[in-house]
Amino acid sequence: MGAPAVLLLLAHPRSDSYNHALAHRLRVALEREGAQVQFHDLYAERFDPLLRPEESYVVGRGLDVSDSDPLLALHRAEVAAADALAVVHPNWWGKPPAILAGWLDRVLLPGVAYHLPDAGGRPEVLLRIRQLLVVNTTDTPAQRERDTFGDPLADIWERCVGTYLAPADAPARVRRQVLAGVHEVDNEQRRAWLDEVDEAGSRLARDLR
Repeated sequence: MGAPAVLLLLAHPRSDSYNHALAHRLRVALEREGAQVQFHDLYAERFDPLLRPEESYVVGRGLDVSDSDPLLALHRAEVAAADALAVVHPNWWGKPPAILAGWLDRVLLPGVAYHLPDAGGRPEVLLRIRQLLVVNTTDTPAQRERDTFGDPLADIWERCVGTYLAPADAPARVRRQVLAGVHEVDNEQRRAWLDEVDEAGSRLARDLR
């Protein structure tokens, strides 16, 4: 059995951001434990998030995914081969950045992630992703985040995306680390969070063995 394949996505436009530090630490931890990591900084790659009209159908057999631009084809091939998906992003307006939302639209589409024969049916999931790890930051203080906003990202990652990553009889395990109030914490707390993400990456890779 070869090394587990992990697709790691980073979605933050500033190269000096804390999200970049988190993604780097996560990548190091995964590779240290023997995972084969396919890493994509979506902004650095200039990933095009704009869904094309011919990509917008959710019912049917989907696209001929071989007839895509090279970068998009690479992402689709890597998610199809992945044992795990890891994502690092900020929470902006209760959602991921637009570039990451566009990645979901353009990569997890019929013919890649699932087949849906008719609108009232159940999708046939094509992926075999065993684990999803999401690390997201927010500037909102933790108590306000909890009491005022709840956890809007849970709908996206746990109840929507997570259910399309593997068949229902072997569902993907979803783990999330929500780092709230990032702008107001000191460097000691930031280092502690980096250590927590390191451990999460190590645990993910070990669980895939």
